[in-house]
Amino acid sequence: MGQAVAIIGTGQTECGKRTDVSYPELIHEAVSRAFEDSGLVPDDVEAVVSGSMPPAMEGVNNPHLYWTDAMGARGKPLIRIATCGSTGISLAHTGFYHVASGLFDLVLVVGAEKMYEGDPQGTMATVADPFFQRPFLAGAPGIFSLQSNEWAHRYGLDEKRVRMAAAQLSVRNHIDALINPYAHIKVEITLEDVLNSRVIAYPVRILDVCPASDGACALIMASERMVKKLGVKKPAWIRGVGYCGEEAFFGEGDKVAWQSAINAAKTAYKQAGITNPRKELDVAEVYNPFTFQEMLFYECFGFCDFGKACELVEKGVVMRGGDLPCDPSGGTLCTNPIGATGLQRTAEVALQVTEKAGDHQVPGASTGLAHAMGGLDQFNGIMIISNSL
Repeated sequence: MGQAVAIIGTGQTECGKRTDVSYPELIHEAVSRAFEDSGLVPDDVEAVVSGSMPPAMEGVNNPHLYWTDAMGARGKPLIRIATCGSTGISLAHTGFYHVASGLFDLVLVVGAEKMYEGDPQGTMATVADPFFQRPFLAGAPGIFSLQSNEWAHRYGLDEKRVRMAAAQLSVRNHIDALINPYAHIKVEITLEDVLNSRVIAYPVRILDVCPASDGACALIMASERMVKKLGVKKPAWIRGVGYCGEEAFFGEGDKVAWQSAINAAKTAYKQAGITNPRKELDVAEVYNPFTFQEMLFYECFGFCDFGKACELVEKGVVMRGGDLPCDPSGGTLCTNPIGATGLQRTAEVALQVTEKAGDHQVPGASTGLAHAMGGLDQFNGIMIISNSL
């Protein structure tokens, strides 16, 4: 893996409809907080990794150039990443490799999205292949409602049972978001609210779906040598990374036993020396734009056997206070500035293992998993983060 890499600073913005700031101002907000958290200044970092959705969503070509001053990136190596929903975890991996390779000792990583300034629904509804997929997929909810139905059908899961488990996850995420200062959707809901909310694409209802959010996230990554030199007291060490892609056409891959998700997790676990994720992980920030999909990821990541994810919900394993709390931040379900979302998952796990997560801290968390999914539906990325090497 090259030289050891740690996250030594995180910065997030309050998310939602941020009409109070411009796009660069939003990014500067996150970057400033990351520098404040690390005790560094912009001149200290040697390179910058940035990303968001493709320019069609941004309304600006080469948006990283638009943000240069806000990131303190002028005169420094600067790279832009855009892999749709997985952009944030792609950014985290890119920053990791910048440092692990020995090329740099301090790197700033920035992800952002200002979805209320563009047409995200228009972009997502037309992202699929125009000849075969676009006419019937109807954007992300259409794609992943098909996945949800296929999962339940393959394992013979009772429809009411699956529906109730998904509703429980929606309630859990919304409750957790109430105590996350950066979350977008902050409403207290009940199971009845979820079950009675309108259908978007069966079986997915509106309270099973993530929002469109404005927001930004920034991380500062450092080499082991620099961690020692700076005297960082609580670094969040990156112990393993895994990233995998597969066929872009939805019908060409198995999206239940989802190989890109399975392979990404296996690769990260192997690097981190994890053989039993259910027992060895203390917290997981699973990319969960849809409640049903969150359960499918539990199975792909080895938290339980295939077809058994509902049991994790029913027994409280993945709830706050359970053996493996998932998305204590409220997750993607409650906050989704797409270009930053995967990086938020990474930042949240770093906060958890360094005991800086505030009101949504999981007691005793020392090792966690961060995840994001993207492309059209073919990319999955994992990062294992710990408070020790």
